[in-house]
Amino acid sequence: MGREFLDIFENWAQSYDSSVYGHDEQYRDVFDGYETILNTVVEKSGNVVLEFGVGTGNLTKKLIEAKKTVYGIEPSTPMRELAKEKLGDVTIEDGDFLQFPLPNEPVDTIVSTYAFHHLTDKEKEEAIGKYSALLRKGGKIVFADTAFIDREAYEAMIAEAKQKGFVDLAEDLQREYYTTIPILERAFTTNGFTVTFTPMNRFVWLMEAVKQ
Repeated sequence: MGREFLDIFENWAQSYDSSVYGHDEQYRDVFDGYETILNTVVEKSGNVVLEFGVGTGNLTKKLIEAKKTVYGIEPSTPMRELAKEKLGDVTIEDGDFLQFPLPNEPVDTIVSTYAFHHLTDKEKEEAIGKYSALLRKGGKIVFADTAFIDREAYEAMIAEAKQKGFVDLAEDLQREYYTTIPILERAFTTNGFTVTFTPMNRFVWLMEAVKQ
């Protein structure tokens, strides 16, 4: 359920914002266009939003500024604390993509950035099934995350990272559960969504899925 990576993110919490804004060379391409990616997720979102993987609250802040009602889910205690420092009075609950408290009102959009890869492919499909049951017709999932056109593209990115001496990035790509567009498309469509994939940089795709 992604919680096996909590130690990594609890150690990364204090320097996370520095990484996403381009100060870590290894992850510069991963976070290229970070502001645009967040803004696009906000633009695609409805009015009542359930956000998974709040992290330090960068997307949450933009959603609130856009006058959305946001219910945040974040399993890392240090990340939740940083987000609450940044955001003030906002609902951020302990939970993950598969086990989470339900909001007290219907949500029309489920969002996440840079987090869905913490789940195995089987867990991703299970999560999407849960969201399908939660959303009404026309409800949306809007995710932005690292994924690859196919397995060959994934392997090539690992080889490139190693060739550049980006040891942390290469280890990250091999440790977590990065998947491919065809696997994601099948998971969404079999659970009653139509889905589009838009590349945002060399790593990240915007996934917009609409409940049918």
